[in-house]
Amino acid sequence: MRILHTADWHLGRVLHGTRLIDDQAHILDQIVRIVEEARPDVVLIAGDLYDRAVPPPDAVELMDDTLCRIVLGFGIPVIAIAGNHDSPQRTAFGSRILGRQRLHVAGPFGPPEPVVLEDRHGPITIWPIPYADPPTARLALGDEAITTHDHAMTAACAGLAAHGGDCRAVLMAHAFVQGGSECESERPLSVGGSGAVSGVQFAGFSYVALGHLHRPQTAGRNAVRYSGSPLKYSFSEADHRKSVSLVEIDAAGVATVEDIALTPRRDLRILEGTIAELTTGGLQGDREDYLSVLLTDEGAVYDAMARLRQVYPNVLHVGRSFLRRPVGEGPAAASHRRLGPVDHFAAFFSFVEGQELSESQRRVIEDTVEGLEQADREVV
Repeated sequence: MRILHTADWHLGRVLHGTRLIDDQAHILDQIVRIVEEARPDVVLIAGDLYDRAVPPPDAVELMDDTLCRIVLGFGIPVIAIAGNHDSPQRTAFGSRILGRQRLHVAGPFGPPEPVVLEDRHGPITIWPIPYADPPTARLALGDEAITTHDHAMTAACAGLAAHGGDCRAVLMAHAFVQGGSECESERPLSVGGSGAVSGVQFAGFSYVALGHLHRPQTAGRNAVRYSGSPLKYSFSEADHRKSVSLVEIDAAGVATVEDIALTPRRDLRILEGTIAELTTGGLQGDREDYLSVLLTDEGAVYDAMARLRQVYPNVLHVGRSFLRRPVGEGPAAASHRRLGPVDHFAAFFSFVEGQELSESQRRVIEDTVEGLEQADREVV
């Protein structure tokens, strides 16, 4: 059986005030073309279909158009689960009706209901498990022992791989598996790491299609995999290579995986240099890309965003390298309660400029502070 695994579409995403709906439409067109060419037996979308619980209308329209092209246009079934960004109830609207048209959507968490497909080797069972936090899982499964995400996943997966005798089994889940590589654009599932699942629950499945982490990666073994998001959704993902996973499961239930690369409408990149180097030193890559710029100038830079956008129209963020320097010893490291006005200014100057006040500069500040204090005393 041939499976196309994708996840984390995040339709309706906004990045630094820029709406990405056109970029998402571009990348979903590519996924539709891959479906048309590869002709998988099923498409799996492992959660975070939308970027928020109440998605904007154009995001819903794009989802509707994409799924119609795959399910109605090509006659290929789609199985989708709700992620932590989705509203389970809204995602599952009409799911019983849609399931008859081979669009299977698992929204609210509960005892999993399998989707059974056939290929020339016989049946294969796909178990969709949407995201749930421990209180939701505890209520849905009636198990008071569920206090962590790992407990919830263990309870949901119990016995599934062996269900149906010799039937090959595939699991879909939206979770953070221990050891996975995170990035800034993923909303934490919990505080302090308690949102992680061990992954031991996945033994016995021919393939596990995961969602939540945006970097394509395996989780313990090659058949337990995050497809990753189809687009870069934060500058922490600048080095990611986005793709979808084409999975082949043979008669014995052994899965092989091929990554099919995706090409964005605009890449997401980070540039570093002085304002002069970046605006007059020649183009660095495609000028239309979405950019975060780290300026290395030590002094003041006026109207940096406007100057950069004359060359790179889609600069989304500008930072300064000196703001990343750790505060060392000297005035900046001292307790602010023990500093006088001159030392306070000296610490600020050192942090911003990356150098200490000169003797002449310090005398100017001292004279200014003394004059202000004298004026205050005269008023009193």
